[in-house]
Amino acid sequence: MQKSVSIIIPNYNGKHLLQKYLPSVLTAVENAGTEFEIIVIDDGSKDDSIFFVRENYKNVILLINDKNRGFSFTCNHGISVAKYDLILLLNSDVKLTPDYFEHQWKYFDRPDTFGVMARIMSFDESRIEDAARFLYYGGCRIKANKFYYSENPEDENVYTAYLSGANALVDAKKLKELGGFDEIYSPFSSEDFDLSLRAWQLGWKCYYEHQSICFHHVSGSTKTQIKSNFIKKIYYRNRYILQGIHLQGLKEKLYPLQQIFTELIPKIITGKIWVLESYKDYLAQKALVNASKEKLQILKKKYSSTLSISDIVAIINQSVSNKKIKRL
Repeated sequence: MQKSVSIIIPNYNGKHLLQKYLPSVLTAVENAGTEFEIIVIDDGSKDDSIFFVRENYKNVILLINDKNRGFSFTCNHGISVAKYDLILLLNSDVKLTPDYFEHQWKYFDRPDTFGVMARIMSFDESRIEDAARFLYYGGCRIKANKFYYSENPEDENVYTAYLSGANALVDAKKLKELGGFDEIYSPFSSEDFDLSLRAWQLGWKCYYEHQSICFHHVSGSTKTQIKSNFIKKIYYRNRYILQGIHLQGLKEKLYPLQQIFTELIPKIITGKIWVLESYKDYLAQKALVNASKEKLQILKKKYSSTLSISDIVAIINQSVSNKKIKRL
């Protein structure tokens, strides 16, 4: 059953991307034949993105951050005003196919669905960039960088460890109950993984739909506009933050040793001194990490959930035990 959709598009210096790909978004949602709104949130752009949207897309809701705030804040700005049943979180560098929504409505007939993501293809259609993801432990660290999909195109029960922030159709009420993205991850990286882990731990499922397709303009990422060492520093800091929020029990206690001996020391020896800044920044955020952890525990009590990361690993692994799957 079709539901109404709010499409949230964060933008930073992306006029050229909006010119190329916003028409595909309009085509896809108009073909869906449902009520919709498109919300573009400008995050302190220095190009003329704002003028472009105002002049060419009068029906698009344009929100403007007071300054550059990062991905989580920008998306949350849009989420806060979204009024429809579902929210499509969409990067400005993603092109939708005309039938993008067709195979996704069915998931929202289920009361425990959090969201569904489509297959993300490279723009030249030569490879799959993102599909369903396994959840597993690498030592003590929570990981989800192994991809797969079901070889049965009609399979409606393909779980994914997390929904990509570049392309995720989610239940608006559930998303708002979680408080949207955790802004501890600003300016970018790991916020979509964290969001999905929180949803899973409340008993809300994340799905992957292989028949729904979009295309990613690789060079369009705003991260390419930032110095690479800065990206690496934020990436590792946020990876540490995610583990700090979601690890429990013995793995939580042992993880600092894994950080020191498999990441910090090897990187420092090879001259990657920026990793020390990552670790220092993570330690400086410990109070916020503990606050995020506590918020999650409060929500788990509210929804009477005792699910742990290990339980979610088992659920996803069990779900593929009788499937014919393709690993990527």
